[in-house]
Amino acid sequence: MTCRDALNQAMEEEMLRDQKVFIMGEEVARYNGAYKVTKGLMDKFGEDRVMDTPITEMGFAGLAVGAALAGLRPVCEFMTFNFAMQAIDQIVNSAGKTHYMSGGEVHCPVVFRGPNGAASGVAAQHSQDYSAWYGSVPGLKVVSPYSAEDCKGLLKAAIRDPNPVVFLENEMLYGHTFPWSQAAQADDFLLPIGKAKVEKEGSDVTIVAHSIMVDRSLDAAAELEKEGISAEVINLRSIRPLDIDTILKSVKKTNRLVTVEGGFPAFGVGSEICAQIVEGEGFDYLDAPVERLTGADVPTPYAAPLEALAFPDAPLISKAAKRALYRAQ
Repeated sequence: MTCRDALNQAMEEEMLRDQKVFIMGEEVARYNGAYKVTKGLMDKFGEDRVMDTPITEMGFAGLAVGAALAGLRPVCEFMTFNFAMQAIDQIVNSAGKTHYMSGGEVHCPVVFRGPNGAASGVAAQHSQDYSAWYGSVPGLKVVSPYSAEDCKGLLKAAIRDPNPVVFLENEMLYGHTFPWSQAAQADDFLLPIGKAKVEKEGSDVTIVAHSIMVDRSLDAAAELEKEGISAEVINLRSIRPLDIDTILKSVKKTNRLVTVEGGFPAFGVGSEICAQIVEGEGFDYLDAPVERLTGADVPTPYAAPLEALAFPDAPLISKAAKRALYRAQ
């Protein structure tokens, strides 16, 4: 099952289950979505529930928030989260804070979804990872799926959640095929927001990642295995809430921690994980400094050779894991 098809299936099932669920965004209806994630949904549910919008992110994000405040459950697609910067006031202030400012009286069950982070050859303005941006905001839940099962189970949970959820997908994973369990095929398949998954168990070093960096971390773990190094790979799934307990449990076992992400190094997801580990009991279990692997601290280059150097890959992750074990050459 591909991530694209898993997302499509999640939305179809939730629209069949709840008449209040609808989709809106640029080209989501007649064009089947810029990345074909919403393919066929307009034909099944009509243009009342799958709606093309004008090219005005601030405008249609505001419509989505208003619909959610009125009791509907909109799924608002951004063609890329880079364009959602036009709508960040609606996401952070209107969606994220209304429940608190109403004294808990008004819920805002909206999902903002779309591709996030670097793709390939889309340059500086279309390559940013917004995980840490939205992850810092009280009132928002922030999800970053990796696999097809992540996409289906977490999107269904996000649509049913009474809170605003920022759902950060990855363009390069849309066509990636993943194993598809019997459980995932069920209409009631849900994954809890705020719970990480141990993708590979290990005993020597903990590698924590999210989105496409999980894929590269698993590749690195496979190479490390050939050298007798057992790496545990954790797929965060959720940025906010952050499942620090699963990370801490792993660090207590391996005594070493490497974080991997595609965002900028300053004030990132890895920075938050590192802070929470060293500020708590995790510090006493570390036998080496925590190392953060991130995107380069520059606007993402357009030139392919430079772009390849701007983000962590499996060899770099392997090298960091070896450094944690004092085995780097």
